[in-house]
Amino acid sequence: MIGRKGLGRASPVLLVLLALGFFFASYNLLTVVIHNKASSSGLLGADRLIKPMIQRYENAKNSKYHVALTATDAPYSQWQCRIMYYWYKKVKDMPGSDMGKFTRVLHSGNADNLMEEIPTVVVDPLPGGLDRGYIVLNRPWAFVQWLEKATIEEEYILMAEPDHIFVNPLPNLAHGNSPAGYPFFYIKPAENEKIIRKFYPEEKGPVTDIDPIGNSPVIIKKSLLEEIAPTWVNVSLRMKDDPETDKAFGWVLEMYAYAVASALHGVQHILRKDFMLQPPWDLEVGKTFIIHYTYGCDYNLKGELTYGKIGEWRFDKRSYLSGPPPRNLSLPPPGVPESVIRLVKMVNEATANIPGWNTLTSG
Repeated sequence: MIGRKGLGRASPVLLVLLALGFFFASYNLLTVVIHNKASSSGLLGADRLIKPMIQRYENAKNSKYHVALTATDAPYSQWQCRIMYYWYKKVKDMPGSDMGKFTRVLHSGNADNLMEEIPTVVVDPLPGGLDRGYIVLNRPWAFVQWLEKATIEEEYILMAEPDHIFVNPLPNLAHGNSPAGYPFFYIKPAENEKIIRKFYPEEKGPVTDIDPIGNSPVIIKKSLLEEIAPTWVNVSLRMKDDPETDKAFGWVLEMYAYAVASALHGVQHILRKDFMLQPPWDLEVGKTFIIHYTYGCDYNLKGELTYGKIGEWRFDKRSYLSGPPPRNLSLPPPGVPESVIRLVKMVNEATANIPGWNTLTSG
């Protein structure tokens, strides 16, 4: 297992261990899984699924959490980070928020031109191109390095992503040593038991002990993440090296790896469906805390969803791989869900107020 000590710089021994036996695979940037709300109901342990509500736990000595997101220096990542950071600053000090400080963990290995705009710690990517095009494989390795080299005042950490927008003030949803996570309908450990058992042996417990989550969004005690993160690296790389697992899990492999790594450490998460919403499938914002705009939003002019077909009106982050979206995007036509309207309005507000929005280039 990869240990934490001395990880400010990658040791030669560690590089050799990481370099052995990994094969080429490509990361599919296009998300094509269709959200099926009906399928999610059977995935969650009733004892850990918390109905939408704001819970604040008085027994936490320090309820503040540090917001951390991993990112690259690509324009596609940069413009999302700028919007995310804008809304972090907007909601940080609102009533109900337990947000502490913010760090963009930049795993490109070099400083970029957002260093002065967004608090950033630079860490190394996996050596020798071990991500094999699967960029998010760098995420667990980035967290290992950041936890080793950074001074983090808060007791808890929120692992977030560039395409997250804080739509309501977010309290600390964790409870002591029980982290809080979002249940993804497509993370199904029990349905993949044969594969999961390669990494989570029977003596560790039932497969149902593995949560249907990824690493983000998760609010977790810093001390717990320090224990889990090296295991998360190892499990991710082992999964990527196994052709059956790589084929079965595809673009969500790293999410499964975090869920398995957590279970290997005996950690189970409080599952919060109100942690996040994902337009266009989640229709209303309500009291949820984060908008995750990973899916494309395509509609005809009647306000009807045309998912899988480019709409007469659309917002899809992948339309802006090489540079930021323009300011003042057109609003959706009448009949489009409130969640999509809110998303576009929040993007427009951020881009209108971020200096030099249209002039930023990578480097």
